[in-house]
Amino acid sequence: MHTFSINRIMTVDSTKHDAYAALRIPEFRLFLSGRFLLTFVIQMQSVIIGWQVYEVTKDVLALGFIGLAEAIPFLSVALFAGWAADRFNRKKIIMISTFTYLLGAVCLLLLSYRFASLYAQFGVIPIYTIIFVTGIGRAFFYPAQAALMAQLVPRSLYPNSSTWNSTIWHIAAVSGPAAGGLVYGFAGIHTAYFCVVGGVILSLIMFFYVKNKPLPPIVKGETLIQGLGAGIRFVFSNQIILGAISLDMFAVLFGGAVALLPVFASDILHTGPQGLGFLRAAPALGAIGMALFLAYHPPLKSAGRNLLLSVAAFGICIIGFALSRNFYLSLALLAVGGVFDNVSVIIRHTILQLYIPDNMRGRVMAVNSIFVGSSNEIGTFESGLAARLLGLIPSVIFGGSMTLAVVGITARIAPNLRKLSIVKQ
Repeated sequence: MHTFSINRIMTVDSTKHDAYAALRIPEFRLFLSGRFLLTFVIQMQSVIIGWQVYEVTKDVLALGFIGLAEAIPFLSVALFAGWAADRFNRKKIIMISTFTYLLGAVCLLLLSYRFASLYAQFGVIPIYTIIFVTGIGRAFFYPAQAALMAQLVPRSLYPNSSTWNSTIWHIAAVSGPAAGGLVYGFAGIHTAYFCVVGGVILSLIMFFYVKNKPLPPIVKGETLIQGLGAGIRFVFSNQIILGAISLDMFAVLFGGAVALLPVFASDILHTGPQGLGFLRAAPALGAIGMALFLAYHPPLKSAGRNLLLSVAAFGICIIGFALSRNFYLSLALLAVGGVFDNVSVIIRHTILQLYIPDNMRGRVMAVNSIFVGSSNEIGTFESGLAARLLGLIPSVIFGGSMTLAVVGITARIAPNLRKLSIVKQ
């Protein structure tokens, strides 16, 4: 079995690389199938909700509140959720969290039949309330699934499993938004939400057939407060991990234009929900192509340098997208941005899987979710707020510029990350 070490010097390995090694493990395939279905319908649902909210409010800040409604509960319970993932059955946590998504999807479906009358009385508050509840489920789902996935493959296959995990996620992120926009546009909102419900049910079935895995040994006598703080202390004591997740957090926080795509689609590019679906899918489409390439050619040599350069290129693509007035050019820029984003995702996930001890995986991944996962939702709010204060185009240019600044700062203050290579021995 091959082992991996993380050094500043790359060691050449002559062993033949098997790009499909992780996929040859049946349980890993089953787990990825369930994750694909769940990600697919969540992405589909996000397009439906975004278009629905903007259609009735015509307010970019209302789109920002969608992300805030999920981020608040997510941040509130994330550390406890990570502690639970290291203490309790990870599969059961995944099942309960997914069931929470199912309840939310059913409520959105039922709400869609009376949305007009309820909107007149309560505005979009019922939608925000449902998102708030599912945000709690997401907080528990993320560390549990990350910890369980690491138990499904041997350590030597962590880079390969990270690549395929990213590939499957991005395939779902391509097809989900496109399906959401197309089904909403051609079949209506009720059919769209019904598809979401069906997808969540199928993902529950997939997760059910994944076998339980034993929990790693826990530290005896450790109090709840000590357990919650252990993940934070571990991250802040490791410059490479802290640098990698901080870089990604700020890049997503400032560089994400996804929350404003309904506005770009409607007011700048003059396309409908179908066009919005393709815009949402474009970054993931680029990411899929890159992920398939990286399955054969992992970006682990000079990984730190590759991470920094890919995030910088992502920021440049965001600035270009803000300046574009052509639908096809905008699609291309989003797709290229997805290419570079995928490189950074795979490198970061590989670092996390290799560095984190098994008995702390849930807690550290919870800290990672606070840094990175919640930045998607807070970034959604930031995008809406910045668009309100600065205007749509200047706000996105500002975000891309801040991404470039963050790359420069990280490269300077985290030399261990900048010089990082992941070598196979």
